[in-house]
Amino acid sequence: MHHRSRSPLETHAALPLPRLRLRQPRMLRAATAAALACCLLGLAACNSDDDDDDDDTPAPVATAEQACAALSGKTVAGATVASAATVAASGVAPLYCKVTATIAPQLNLEMRLPQQWNGKLYYGGGGGYNGSIPTLQGGNLTALQAGYATVNSDSGHAGNVLSADFALNDTQAANLFGSLSVPTVMSSAREMLQSAYGKLPERAYFEGCSNGGREALMAAQRNPNLFDGIIARAPAYNWVGFMGQFNRTAKALAAPGGQFNAAKLGLLAQSVRQACDANDGLADGIVSHPQACSFDPAVLRCAGGADTGDTCLSDAQLATVASWTSPASWAGGTYTNAGWALTGNEDDAGAWPAWVTGGGTVQAALQYLFQDTTVKNYLARDRGQDSLAYTWDGNLNGLYALSALNDATNTDLRPFKASNAKLILWHGGNDSALSYKATTAYYQGAVAAVGGQAAADDFMRYYIAPGVNHCAGGPGADQADLLAALDAWVVGGTAPGTLTATRQASGSAAGFTRPLCRHPQYARYTGPANDAAAAALASNYTCTTP
Repeated sequence: MHHRSRSPLETHAALPLPRLRLRQPRMLRAATAAALACCLLGLAACNSDDDDDDDDTPAPVATAEQACAALSGKTVAGATVASAATVAASGVAPLYCKVTATIAPQLNLEMRLPQQWNGKLYYGGGGGYNGSIPTLQGGNLTALQAGYATVNSDSGHAGNVLSADFALNDTQAANLFGSLSVPTVMSSAREMLQSAYGKLPERAYFEGCSNGGREALMAAQRNPNLFDGIIARAPAYNWVGFMGQFNRTAKALAAPGGQFNAAKLGLLAQSVRQACDANDGLADGIVSHPQACSFDPAVLRCAGGADTGDTCLSDAQLATVASWTSPASWAGGTYTNAGWALTGNEDDAGAWPAWVTGGGTVQAALQYLFQDTTVKNYLARDRGQDSLAYTWDGNLNGLYALSALNDATNTDLRPFKASNAKLILWHGGNDSALSYKATTAYYQGAVAAVGGQAAADDFMRYYIAPGVNHCAGGPGADQADLLAALDAWVVGGTAPGTLTATRQASGSAAGFTRPLCRHPQYARYTGPANDAAAAALASNYTCTTP
């Protein structure tokens, strides 16, 4: 459900998978080690086979125009190229070859091939219920600028990101969306790069946010040899759980008196800031030390519990807050979801107004819209069903099927770790779409599953960005070059520690930088008091263990 705040929205038969080729560098490393052992032990003759895909071979020189010409009109590894044309440099976007292709019957992909390829492939995840090719912005643009070949897909259907209509009667589309589109596209994309540049990619990385983050974890869990590194941002990995809590909170908002107007929402957010903002050493409008925040919304209760105005919250409104913050559970605990934390920035336009309250109309809220289409097309399987009258665990078979298709909740990442791949988890602290508490729970589960913190540190990092909305936006520092950090870790063995996050200047708001601390640390202000210029610099903060 990837969605940037600038534009507030973002058991079936298995589809046969094409055969996937393992990443060449790992194969070569294994082959080299085996050959060396053979020679040293004298057990057999040491014959070596030349491999056209030798990782030490420099990438052939091919321009974007030549790459286009090599792919135009071709069918490569099941992908039929519909168009291949160069796109002129424009603004910050460089010249590149844009290739569109279809894997029959309806899995559409787009590759962007740079003028000077760095020999690596970047796969960008989708958002929401997908249905279209992501545009050249964000991670796709950053990767292309750095010389990566990039690929995206629509996950096997055309439609609106807010609609799961494709899943009602199209089992193949449902399977592709659930888990199969990424490995299917990768099988073709690798061979397309071979055709375009004369060489398979030396490294392959995946990055996605929201549903793209779910796709990232799905790949790590089900296809652990597919990528050398994965960035999962705000991952929507617990599809049954968070959609169920969307449903629960929508019902609380729709109950008599349960909705919030702007003044009530401002009251809640301001009260959290007043109680918790300074706990990180600086009152700057961002709660960067949420572990120290123990605000109880009950202190805002109106006398007698009735709604007596904008200076308090009624019992119905407190019930909405409780639905939002408390954990949810269904089917005797089979399906759960962590609640959201109160952050003090609920009143940001890209937070509650977009995702929860819908600006005063619950049916306009993105959480409502996502759970509504899920009920209609996956659970009730009836587009006439009123989701506010639907019992989330009323159809256990439906929940099981939805989970089997879309949940990426398996925390046992030992096969991924054993493949020598790396994982970076990231979540915005003010995300009103998906709770960072859920990502924290996944991280903690993965740490335990792989054998403890030391084993997890070998391949996994987790960062929370305070004050940042769903995937981007909000008052916090929302930009960090996670791809560069991942590549340095995979290629050079330099494990990421504290990173630097940036908030770009916008309008009258000045830009600033903050440390992006490894979980569970938080950025504590240690600079001079009452100094706005110092407060804008990451160097005046220290990552501190709670």
